[in-house]
This record gives sequence, structure tokens and C-alpha cells, in this order.
Amino acid sequence: MYMPERSSRIQGFYKLPMSERLRIIAEMSGLTGDEVKTLSNLGNLPVEIADSMIENVVGGMTYPFAIATNFKINGVDYLVPMVIEETSVVAAASNAARMLRYGEGIRAEAGPQEMISQIHIVNVTAPQYKAMRIIEAKQEILEHAKQQDPTLLKYGGGPRDLEVRIADSRMGPVIIVHLIVDVRDAMGANTVNTMAEAVAPMLEKITGGQARLRIVSNYATRRIVRAWARTPSDEVGGLDVARKIMEASILAEIDPYRAVTHNKGIMNGIIAVALATAQDHRAIEAGAHAYASRTGCYKPLSYWEVDEQGFLVGSIELPLQVGIVGGATRVHPVAKIALKILNVKTAKELSEVMAAVGLAQNLAALRALVTEGIQKGHMRLHARNLAIMAGATGDLIDKISEKMISEGRIRYDYAKELLEKYLRGEST
Repeated sequence: MYMPERSSRIQGFYKLPMSERLRIIAEMSGLTGDEVKTLSNLGNLPVEIADSMIENVVGGMTYPFAIATNFKINGVDYLVPMVIEETSVVAAASNAARMLRYGEGIRAEAGPQEMISQIHIVNVTAPQYKAMRIIEAKQEILEHAKQQDPTLLKYGGGPRDLEVRIADSRMGPVIIVHLIVDVRDAMGANTVNTMAEAVAPMLEKITGGQARLRIVSNYATRRIVRAWARTPSDEVGGLDVARKIMEASILAEIDPYRAVTHNKGIMNGIIAVALATAQDHRAIEAGAHAYASRTGCYKPLSYWEVDEQGFLVGSIELPLQVGIVGGATRVHPVAKIALKILNVKTAKELSEVMAAVGLAQNLAALRALVTEGIQKGHMRLHARNLAIMAGATGDLIDKISEKMISEGRIRYDYAKELLEKYLRGEST
């Protein structure tokens, strides 16, 4: 097949229709007709929306959309949409949620929905004095910030406070101003960025310095959410299993290498809900892992204990910057459906659900680790994926996967071998 010279310098690429962009990429990459057809299938995302969400769109990629069941949070039952490619995550979350239905289920509480916008001021003389001058002008600065978003004020949000600190650096002292804004039901990045840019000239005039950066901080420490649960040990397999879960939690407390994997399991649940509802999952991940490191050593976001009555108790605390208005949440048609299924009314409620899902996901992982091992559930689903990759369809998927599992030979080459035998009518 002839392939033209491959160069990433494609002038005016962004101006072309999506179909023309795809044609160019297909020609340069040697894509087959079937591959072009697959890539151009946007599924449930309309072409005009896909082409307007990001730049240089040539196609789409679909992930499974699933529902985790059994969740009872603050006494209310939820059907939880999850979008993820990793096997066993949804099943594990649903199973753990069933274990945590005792009483009102998982309890969760989020604080104010406040975001931090930062203005970094450089080239400042007498920084201590200039910091005091900023504090002196605090109300004037907040009033100017308020004028940038009348709609937010209408719904009870808006600037709440101003914080000032000084940091030493290689280029001298830097004044860091935090504009604290209640963003209500939005994630809030665009709102606080606009406000930061608006007040930056005022801060430059007060300090005589330059406002080098004016942008949201994704370390959302003013947007903390907590969830906790208490369940009889029998629900998780008995007191011995409950104590082993507590021990696994303790191991994450003392070992950052384990804590990272511990927290990854938590984020399996949180990010799956974030993807389903079109949240900024990169911001959520960054903020969560920064929070896990706030003591100077990476720590688990959740803790499991056994109380005096032999109940297993767990808790989680992390920042969650989510929204139910604005951004992709209200543009992507599937995100709208996800929020409808979830039936949350505020961003605060969404963050509480997400924290609860993270706690349940963590329980499922720890329980699997201290009982049958994490691989059992993973490999069963992995076997099905291998059977499908090998070309199996219909009943053959289950037959081949079960055969591989029973023999402990869960490999792609063996799946191909079994499929060929079935198709030839040979008994296996």
C-alpha cells in the first residue's frame, strides 16, 4: 500500500472538516477501510458536539457505561453510573455497597463548594508590607471579583475570602494571593480564572509587582468531602476477615508503595463516576494525590478499623472538585443521562456519592486481597476478554473462558487454539 511521507506538520489541519482530517490521517497511517469506519463511529456522541468539544477531532472511542447497584448513601438508594475499561471494578463496587447497607448505609458529608484561584505576584520589593496592603484592600478586591459573575451571585455564590502568603524562590520573594470563591454547583475553573484575571491589575498596582500567573488551583482543599461506614463483620466474611482488612489498611499507612496502590483502588470508583458524568478527572486525580501527600509522606486516603463491638468501620477524606452545570457535563448527551440516572440535585451531593463509591471500591479491593486474592475476579473477566480478542462469539465466549479458567491457562494463544478446535468441531 502506498503511504505518503509522514509529517506531523499539517498546515491548517484544525480548519478542515472532521471527515477530511480523518481522510488525511488514514492515508498517512495506512488505515484500512474497516479501521476508518471504526474510528469514525462516534456512537452516542453527535458529530457536531464531538467536533466542538476539543480540537482536531478525527473520530471517537467508546468505553463501557455500567451501573453499580446496591448503594445506600445517607439513607438514600442510588444507581451509580460508571465508565471504565478495567474488569471487575463495577462488580466489586456493587458487592461492597451491598456489604455497607447497614443502617443508613454509607454516610457522607461535603463542605462548602469553594474553589481557590491563585495570583502569583513576582518582582516585589518589601513583600511583607505589600502583603499587608493587599489585606487592607481585601473588600475592594472582593467587590471587583463579584462583578465578574452576576449569575453566580444570583444563585448565592461568589467570592468569599482572600488569603495572602509569601514564598521564597530562586527569583526572590513571591506574593501568592488566594481568591476563595463559592462556585455552587459548577466545577468552577472558568469562573475563578475570570475573577483572578480581573483582580490581577489591582494587585499589581498595590504591590508594584507583576501578576505572573492567574489561574485556578486544582488542589481543592476548600472542597473536602468525607464518607464513613460501619457494618457488622459478618457482612464481610467474619471478624477474622474484618481484622485482616484493618491490617491491610495499616500496611498502606506505613508504606507509600502500598498506599499508592491502595489509593488507586479508591480512584477506580471515583474516576469511573467522574467519566460517566463528564467531570475533569485529571483535576480530581491531581488534587486527591496531592492531598494524600499533605503530611510530606504519601498516605492512604481511607482508613479501616474494627471497633469495640467487632464492627468493621471505614472512613475516607479527600478534595473533590465536581459540577453538575457547565462544561462537558451539560454538553455531552451521555453525561446528562448519567446525572439523570444518578438523580443528584447539587454538586455537593455528587461529591458525596463519589466519595462513598471510592470507599466501597476500596473495601472491595482490600477484602479480595486478604481472602481469595485480587486476581481471581480479574482473571475470570480477563479470560472472557481474551476469548473475544481471539474471535469467539456467542456461547463460545463462555465455553472458551471457562476452559481456560479450569485449566489455569488464561492466555491469548490458548484462547485462539481452543476457538480453532471448537470451529473444527473437535471436543475439548
